[in-house]
Amino acid sequence: MSNCVFSKILGGNLVLRIAAGLFCGVILALTFPDMAKSVGVLGQFFVKSLRAIAPILVFTLVLAAIANKEVGSDSRLKPVLVLYLVGTFLAAVTAVILSYLFPTTLELVTSPDGLAPPQGVGEVLKTVIFNLVDNPLGAITNGNFIGILAWSIGLGLALRHAAPSTKVLLNDMADAVSFVVKIVIAFAPVGVFGLVAETIATNGLDAFAGYAKLLAVLLGAMAIVAFLLNPALVYWKLRRNPYPLTMTCLRESGVTAFFTRSSAANIPVNMNLAKRLGLKEEIYSISIPLGANINMAGAAITITVLTLAAAYTQGIVPDFWTALLLSFVASICACGASGVAGGSLLLIPLACSLFNIPNDVAAQVIGVGFIIGVIQDSAETALNSSTDVLFTAAVSLSDEEKQ
Repeated sequence: MSNCVFSKILGGNLVLRIAAGLFCGVILALTFPDMAKSVGVLGQFFVKSLRAIAPILVFTLVLAAIANKEVGSDSRLKPVLVLYLVGTFLAAVTAVILSYLFPTTLELVTSPDGLAPPQGVGEVLKTVIFNLVDNPLGAITNGNFIGILAWSIGLGLALRHAAPSTKVLLNDMADAVSFVVKIVIAFAPVGVFGLVAETIATNGLDAFAGYAKLLAVLLGAMAIVAFLLNPALVYWKLRRNPYPLTMTCLRESGVTAFFTRSSAANIPVNMNLAKRLGLKEEIYSISIPLGANINMAGAAITITVLTLAAAYTQGIVPDFWTALLLSFVASICACGASGVAGGSLLLIPLACSLFNIPNDVAAQVIGVGFIIGVIQDSAETALNSSTDVLFTAAVSLSDEEKQ
């Protein structure tokens, strides 16, 4: 009886059910906005569930994968890291080009109180390094995936020589957590329904009319990366049509990431997708949570576009080499975005310092970022998270074809 119930919950086409939840959420928000705000608790519950299970999932999968690691699997991670870094830098360059073609100025607003942007790239890197040596229980509790990876890899290496029964136990634990994740993901349509209904009912569409051009540049750059640049990098690895894989990742990872607005919360979704794609666990169990921390093409675009918009607002037109330097700085900042409270928006003052833009102006740019954040952050997270599994799949499938 219980197996029948679980099969009904977990069965069916997840994408179609999510699409149905999305459609119902939009209809409810447009017809009964007050009711739509109240059902937002369903979306909040779904996101909280994903965030709760993600640290345990990463810890158990990475620990089991390293302890049972195949010889030579370390070398398979290097191409994934190369794609992460190259993709992030090229995304920043794309943002520079679009900002040159469509220069945008800002209607500056006051930044929210209580924000403390980092004072330099060194502070960002220090935060990341300190996260590496976080207490393991604290890392799991706080969702510090850099610390979780460090501890799980370290313990996994130590358990390489453990008894076979211990390795079997680790695999059983990983399978058990994966099963719980599968159940949580099965309720994604309900979560998306609540998130969409609350978002549209609360914000509407009129709030973004004054920033239409800025959003067009941001979303245009992200679309170019998602539909042109990323497929080109995948083709470089696979030497075949990259779009079936690209569209699968965007559809099954990007949609949920768009509405959860959290790369960390989307880790279980990506892990589940990687497993269904038949990718090697010793690769995706590490590359996907690592990508959630350093593969930040969307963040690089956000930092670059808003920084150049601030420059244009101040009457500054940067030359090509300065803009190229901005791409490099934005890429570094984006890779450290997850280690800073507030993400990519709080790193804008670092990039603005390249053009001697005053900190009070840079702080106001952050305020603009928060206004458009419902759309900007959703699209940014969808690009970042879907690219994690896309690049992992490209490398894994490429390795299989060579064998």
